[in-house]
Amino acid sequence: MKIIFKIARTELRNLFYSPVAWFLGIAFLVQCAVFYMNALIPYAKWQEVYLSSTPKWKDFGSSMTAVIFLSGDSIISNVLQNLYLFVPLLTMGLISREAANGTIKLLYSSPVKVRHIVLGKYLAIMAYNMLLVGIVGIFMITAFFNIRSLDHGLLLSALLGFYLLLCAYTAIGMFMSSLTNYQIVSAIGSFILVFILSRIGSLWQKYNFVRDLTYFLSMAGRTGKFMRGLITSKDIIYFLAIMSIFTGFTLIRLRGGRESKPWYVKALRYVAVFSVALMAGYIGSRPMLTLYWDTTATKFNTIHPPTQALIKQLGKDPLEVTLYSNLLGPGVKQGLPEERNNYFSTLWEPYARFKPDIKFNYVYYYDIPDGDSSYYRSFPHKTLAQIADRMAVVKMTEADLYEPPPVIRKSIDLGPENYRLVMQLKYKGRSIFVRTFEDPEFWPDEEQIAGAFKHLLRDSFPKVYFLTGNLERSIYKHGEREFRFHATEKGYRTSLLNLGIGSDTICLDRQDLPKDPIALVLADPKTKLSDTTLGKLREYIDKGGNLLVYGEPGKQQMVNPVLRQLGLQLMPGTIVEPTEYEMPQMVRTYVTEPGTELADHPMLMHLRESYKEHDKDDSLKMLMPGVAAIAGDSVGPFTVEPLTKSVGSRTWLKQGAFVSDSAEIQFSDKEGDVRGAFSTAVRLTRKVGSKEQRIIVCGDADFMSNSRGSGSFFGPSFYSWLDFGEFPVFGHGAKSRDTLLLIKPKTADLLSVVFVWILPALVLVLGTILLIRRKRK
Repeated sequence: MKIIFKIARTELRNLFYSPVAWFLGIAFLVQCAVFYMNALIPYAKWQEVYLSSTPKWKDFGSSMTAVIFLSGDSIISNVLQNLYLFVPLLTMGLISREAANGTIKLLYSSPVKVRHIVLGKYLAIMAYNMLLVGIVGIFMITAFFNIRSLDHGLLLSALLGFYLLLCAYTAIGMFMSSLTNYQIVSAIGSFILVFILSRIGSLWQKYNFVRDLTYFLSMAGRTGKFMRGLITSKDIIYFLAIMSIFTGFTLIRLRGGRESKPWYVKALRYVAVFSVALMAGYIGSRPMLTLYWDTTATKFNTIHPPTQALIKQLGKDPLEVTLYSNLLGPGVKQGLPEERNNYFSTLWEPYARFKPDIKFNYVYYYDIPDGDSSYYRSFPHKTLAQIADRMAVVKMTEADLYEPPPVIRKSIDLGPENYRLVMQLKYKGRSIFVRTFEDPEFWPDEEQIAGAFKHLLRDSFPKVYFLTGNLERSIYKHGEREFRFHATEKGYRTSLLNLGIGSDTICLDRQDLPKDPIALVLADPKTKLSDTTLGKLREYIDKGGNLLVYGEPGKQQMVNPVLRQLGLQLMPGTIVEPTEYEMPQMVRTYVTEPGTELADHPMLMHLRESYKEHDKDDSLKMLMPGVAAIAGDSVGPFTVEPLTKSVGSRTWLKQGAFVSDSAEIQFSDKEGDVRGAFSTAVRLTRKVGSKEQRIIVCGDADFMSNSRGSGSFFGPSFYSWLDFGEFPVFGHGAKSRDTLLLIKPKTADLLSVVFVWILPALVLVLGTILLIRRKRK
């Protein structure tokens, strides 16, 4: 080891006696300074503007650590993108310089062993890499004083990924330097080899035998998890394997210069080093052996504790996940065989972290819904099998891999899923579909996966029943007014169906009350409820059943007979909020403190934290397009709490006929208009026996309609509260703390001058003096 350290010290000294090392260090420093200040200064200026002009502004709402260091145009992102430009210039003379100067013969004739030479030189370059890491560290230390509650765990993880990538690049550069005496050839060879390793992960992914091996070798995206604050053993093993392979290759190359061995012996040495490192890395990357460390302050990369608890309940019993990929259906690109590794890492790895024995199956087929003639119009006079052959050519996949309709339909009926890309989960004889969605995210979120896990652990399927018979909102129609998207739409990720809650309809005039529903929903009836329906609803309420009522202005009389049983009523008139941007009936209500307690939806959790900090002005807004005011009896049997309210300084209750496109709306005492803050959604609770009865009443139904996004965050939260938090299972909701800067624009401008100009100039002067003194000696 002493010899290795002596060689490393000598090599490091030679590096700093070379202008290349100083030039690269200064260029790297300037690059880091420019990208850091370019990210920091605009936010510092915007923050000062917001603080001076917007009294209620609190912070940026997102992690400034990630924005400054890891976003698209930030310091570490740009450093990683440009790193391959620096390393070949640094390593191109590492070995070739010895051969060009003739000193390699002296090394060979000395008692120093070849492995001492290789390891010593590589240790020296690793030490120089630490200098580059230290340069990035300067800005991380500076950020500690520039950003409130800096997420240091995220930065340390990113720094580790940066260092490992740098060491992998330098190992490649050292090997290329051993192959040729020409430094420029060595640099070009390093570029080419890095390019190959960055692209090899996309090669031969169609074939089972080599898919995992080439994917493991790929350098592309290897620092991605580090940049998100997740350190995994398999990524560390990968970089160690790459370093071992190319330092081993360098050792074999130099040893070959001192030996007279047949070419096949030397080739076998390369193969042996490559095979041993590859197999060790491949085995270490298996899910059963992979270790994880989430270094972020919010544990952003780790599934939510409730989901972890569900996985723990699954125990060691087998869980099977079968991906059904239709060559002629939506989502086929993500379901191709070559996408298997991306499919696992993107979707299932966070869950396999806690249950690594999940078994994954893949079924490939081609089929189209009955009556769908679109493919036949595009390919006239062709059979479905011929069409599938053509599409296989287009998708660059093998047609023989895909089962024809008669075969797939015998094993499973995918017609109800519209033959799109779906996954079927099986556990202890139970099964459930998890769907993909035609939106930018495509794959299901944690809410959908957790809901599926919970279903597999339960015998019963929770249901909400929507009342029919009086022209209520339909859960099956696609119209703007209807409720299909938030209830039964399979292609909508936040529909109740995809969150684990079943929906059905019931007509109380002809049917009896259902047994143990989550809740009954009365959604904006257009005609009066019959005495039979009112009687059954009264019986249901008296027994402690949960209820959700949606009303609308102009139709208060349809739901008020039900609300009177609760001590409530929808007041006559329409709440208006005239603005220059919206029609007056478009009222922006705010979520109250009780509203934040409905569920653990991430948005409500963030708002709940703000309320705990006594920040009553920091509230989410909910647009209600036409809403009636709710009035109630505060001394009745129910505890009544508002969930959303209008802003009293801007709204009033407009009486009489309301025409949205008429002249400017005016407040009128004569017509009975009333100013004030009105409750637009309330919740009611009371004890009935040992059970707590829960009821929600809304003065608007349109905000839950298909055209209005099905209630956004509020829709699932309503049903979660009515189901006592059982469904849906919400995902990660931790709020970042590093959302504010601690620096003024003038200070940021001064830092820019110091980092971009003064500090590099000082380093340049130091390097110049050192090189001149060295040359004189």
